[in-house]
Amino acid sequence: MRAVVQRVQSASVAADGEVRGAVGLGLLVLLGVHRDDTEADASYLADKIVGLRVFADEGGKMNRSVVDIGGSALVISQFTLFGDVRHGRRPSFVEAAPPDLAVPMYEMVCARIAEAGVPVQRGAFGAHMLVTLVNDGPVTIQLDSRKLY
Repeated sequence: MRAVVQRVQSASVAADGEVRGAVGLGLLVLLGVHRDDTEADASYLADKIVGLRVFADEGGKMNRSVVDIGGSALVISQFTLFGDVRHGRRPSFVEAAPPDLAVPMYEMVCARIAEAGVPVQRGAFGAHMLVTLVNDGPVTIQLDSRKLY
């Protein structure tokens, strides 16, 4: 499982001309599910996301998590995080999980984040989406649930 996590002042996602999810201060999470991911991967990544200390404390140091600041998370599925362009220029997505495996893993990550006390908004799985964000910092962190796939 792979995530690109951005600290945002605000973010929203629209599909089919309709806003599906929006957050204020918090995290935008682009989440890709690998074909071999397990519940352990989902738990690990959700714990990492809610525990990331990327928000400033009183001294201006990144010491607070999204839980600490009372922020929220917008989690958007993104199979293209497993796009492989090592051979040629057109990405191969064979490492990405098919929807029947990816949807339950995506939902599990969202549920675990919510269980930690972080309100979660979602994109529209499998839809063409338009994402708008105000990246704060900018702060962007890449997370992987495993070292190698």
